[in-house]
Amino acid sequence: MAERFAVILPALNEEEVIAATLDDLWRAAASRAPAGAELAQVLVVDNGSTDGTAAVARTHGSQVVPEPRRGYGRACLAGMAALRPDVEIVVFSDADGSDDPADLPRLLEPIERGEADLVLGSRVLGEREAGSLTPHQELGNRLATFLMRALLGARYTDLGPFRAIRRDALERLQMRDTDFGWPTEMQIKAAQRRLRVREIPVRHRRRRGGKSKVSASVRGSILAGAKIIWTILRHGLAS
Repeated sequence: MAERFAVILPALNEEEVIAATLDDLWRAAASRAPAGAELAQVLVVDNGSTDGTAAVARTHGSQVVPEPRRGYGRACLAGMAALRPDVEIVVFSDADGSDDPADLPRLLEPIERGEADLVLGSRVLGEREAGSLTPHQELGNRLATFLMRALLGARYTDLGPFRAIRRDALERLQMRDTDFGWPTEMQIKAAQRRLRVREIPVRHRRRRGGKSKVSASVRGSILAGAKIIWTILRHGLAS
């Protein structure tokens, strides 16, 4: 019997793009081979949107989970709390259309074959549309992955949001971060708990509309970068 997976998409004011993101996701899931994992649940976590994100998401086949307390990690935790009991694999993806759902089968396959517990989509190893990452995002990513390797021995190329993980492995990580440190915390804890981790190249696109909550402003980029570095240092100094 095929395993079941769910996709969690944190969303804050993504009315302009969420319909296209969900439509692409459903098409990618429908094109999978019959033996592959079955998409059982799509959860759009409305992270305090002031536009029509939630209404549009409902009309495009998703379950909307309200989480008015803003924070990327809070949204991910709320999505986890709403997972159906039969879901065995959890996928995290951005709601802005920058992650290409066509890569979803490749993200799931190492888990389905029993070769990995966590699969990370690497934008660094894959193809990037011009302008999909700002220069300060690329610099911050290189610094963060360098520190993770130097302080924790965790070898990664990217902190990208597109990832799949076995549900039992996710629960073992006991995730706590409530904002921008969430992806970093997951990767650090995965290394510390010796999960079988694989990185695969994925395509990364410019957001299809709307405004980034991080890279669109210098302040947002600084705050996100500081939290990521602090997360690495905190775990590095404690180990």
